[in-house]
Amino acid sequence: QVQLVESGGGVAQPGGSLNLSCAARGSIARISAMRWYRQAPGKQREWVATITSIGISNYADSVKGRFTGSRDNAKNTVYLQMNSLKPEDTAVYYCNAGVTPNGAGYREVWGQGTLVTVSS
Repeated sequence: QVQLVESGGGVAQPGGSLNLSCAARGSIARISAMRWYRQAPGKQREWVATITSIGISNYADSVKGRFTGSRDNAKNTVYLQMNSLKPEDTAVYYCNAGVTPNGAGYREVWGQGTLVTVSS
């Protein structure tokens, strides 16, 4: 069984920074794209960023220029460095990945989410 374990959420002031991590754990043959989503209170979950297996990143317009995704394939881990945080960045952040476990077929896996609160 493959799990995604997120960490790094917390409270930051406007203009501050946080760095999220998401580690894939289990018997894994391959991980394709890894993505970050977020869900603010009372709103639908929205896509934030995609980091491909070769490290190419794409971002939602709302975070472009402020958030940076990166990936360490040796550790099966993806990161999201969030700078210049705004109150509207407050949300639960979820990691998502396309995973092929050893001896099993491709599947989409979600993390449990980590809460980011931006407030003065």
